[in-house]
Amino acid sequence: MKKWQERVCLAFILLVAAVFRLTGIDWDDYHHYHPDERYISWVATTIEFSSDWQTAFSPHQSTFNPFYWPPEAASRGIEVPQNEPRDFAYGHVPLYLGVLATRLMEWVGPRLHSLFPDDWLLTQDLFNQAELIEFRHLTAVARALTALFDVGTVWLVFLLGRRLFSSVVGLLAAAFLAVNVMHIQLAHFFISDPYQTFFTTAALVLLIKAVSHREHREKRDQADNGSPITDHRSRITVYWLLAAVFIGLAIGSKFSAILLVLPLMLAATWMEGRWDFWLGTAVFTTALTFFLTNPFAVLDLSCEVLTPAMQLGPVTVPALDWRACYVENIATQNSMVQGEGDVPFTRQYGGTRPYLYFVEMQLRWGMGWPLGLLAFGAFGWAVWQVFRRLEIGSRRLRDWRLIAKNLQFPISNLLLLAWVVPFFVTTGGFFVKFMRYLQPLTPFLMVWAAAWLWSWRSAWLKWGVGTAVLLTTTLYAISFVNVYRQPHPWVAASEWIFRTVEPGALILSEQWDDSLPSSMVVDGEVRRRSEYPNDELTWLTGTEEDDNAEKLAENLELLAEADYITVLSNRIYGTVPRLQERYPLSSQYHELLFSGALGYEPVFVAGRYPTLFGWQLRPNTFGWPDLVPPPLVQSYLDSQPGFNLGRADESFIVYDQPLTIVFENVERKTAVELQSLFTLPSE
Repeated sequence: MKKWQERVCLAFILLVAAVFRLTGIDWDDYHHYHPDERYISWVATTIEFSSDWQTAFSPHQSTFNPFYWPPEAASRGIEVPQNEPRDFAYGHVPLYLGVLATRLMEWVGPRLHSLFPDDWLLTQDLFNQAELIEFRHLTAVARALTALFDVGTVWLVFLLGRRLFSSVVGLLAAAFLAVNVMHIQLAHFFISDPYQTFFTTAALVLLIKAVSHREHREKRDQADNGSPITDHRSRITVYWLLAAVFIGLAIGSKFSAILLVLPLMLAATWMEGRWDFWLGTAVFTTALTFFLTNPFAVLDLSCEVLTPAMQLGPVTVPALDWRACYVENIATQNSMVQGEGDVPFTRQYGGTRPYLYFVEMQLRWGMGWPLGLLAFGAFGWAVWQVFRRLEIGSRRLRDWRLIAKNLQFPISNLLLLAWVVPFFVTTGGFFVKFMRYLQPLTPFLMVWAAAWLWSWRSAWLKWGVGTAVLLTTTLYAISFVNVYRQPHPWVAASEWIFRTVEPGALILSEQWDDSLPSSMVVDGEVRRRSEYPNDELTWLTGTEEDDNAEKLAENLELLAEADYITVLSNRIYGTVPRLQERYPLSSQYHELLFSGALGYEPVFVAGRYPTLFGWQLRPNTFGWPDLVPPPLVQSYLDSQPGFNLGRADESFIVYDQPLTIVFENVERKTAVELQSLFTLPSE
């Protein structure tokens, strides 16, 4: 392939990636329906340039510290606590980048808005001609920034595929990632995973460049441009140090990137000279980068983080108080993902299988079946290639570093596997299985998918399969982006409530889900959620002995009193009915509600789904918990042609494509009448 052809193809792929990722960044009209994003944006509104640099790095006075609400924190239009601790379980790098990008837009917006049409998203939302409050403007800018970072990951995948295999493989891998639906979705959120993925991919590309230059240095008397070998050595050093910087940024985005030390250690053994010198230099650079971008991970020592005393053989390790709020948050997150904390919103993963559930969700939703099968098949192919060649080489050579050299097997593939395999082994075994947890692996799966496909001997087969996979995945991506062309169900439900329900009506929501209505402008009038009293049903909280008659009575009192119930998503009804042993009473509720036995009837239903040529790709939110949808909901689903793609991970559908139902209390049954419908354990 000629250079100009390669550049044209790459430019087209990046353009497609950008269009998919930037379309619909206002997917919720900036109502902050993603809880992680909402909290990050909330914290970001308090991150300001300090007016007093003497206190800028004082943990309880600084406006830079994510672990503490500043004493004078304030932002127009929202409530901000002051002078108290806060839990911030996310990387600081995305937080600071989002704030910097917003400040940049605040500065350039007034200067550049006249150069662009008034109705452009760039002008309205990013340059803030719409005069969004900081909480919303920051979210808009940060979402666009996330999208651009993910486009950058597509570019890095091209570089990686070209370096390891060929330009064709690089372009095909980039195309696969450009239309990867999970990446497209996550690029619409201001969360840490896309940043970690970008920095991880960049770090591995740079490690490979450093090692590749070292491998080929002995074959060259001079560099390509005629420069002496000393310049070549300098280039290796630059690549090495930049790789360490990006590892620091990846860890500063999300702590799970700490596993990058494994490919770093492997790469150090390949460098010329003492491996401990290269490793020590990289570790120091990584640590320095982490400290500069996450200063309060080290400076804020106001928390209590205890590790008990342990006996390791003859050695007694004393109890320690680490005091670092950063360590406390990491420990809390680790407890959560392992299932030890029994956090209500993670109980959805009860009964799911490690590794297989992750793969299933990628095949059904994240990548789609064609790309998913190719990607995971290629993962197995890459692992097999390494084991096969190393096993053959080990028969001839004892020095494992010479095995790859003599077999002409590049260390680059080992470096990728040194990241992908440990990450998949550790993450795939989590109790909590949010689909986004696998995002840092998908760029490399795309590279191997393209490489494996292109290694097939039959030209018609690889061209046919490659075209089919790319075409079907592109169509899936187009259908998914069409989700953002439809009103968000929670916005539509809020508008319906404001127009239909009399102010003062008691509206129940389900705890651990959101509540409606959202404050908004309806028919030219500002309407606020405070017009409607709200209370929460606690079906998801309290399990085993706590799912008792007292809990039931409290919820039934609310049901008897309320006027409406909002079921905003399957977060509760997709979990509680499946765990009948943990919820002997609460597991009966949704079946009674949906059947009409509680005296509530559905009066509003809204959803939005990936749609192509008028056909919807729908998840089956009722099948897994073995529920029958209410007649109005079934009629709504039957009104549009579509395909049922089976169960979906809650995190994939709950934020931007939930099925929302509003029920009205028609029969006004008493709490006693409602209780008679439930079967008590003693009965």
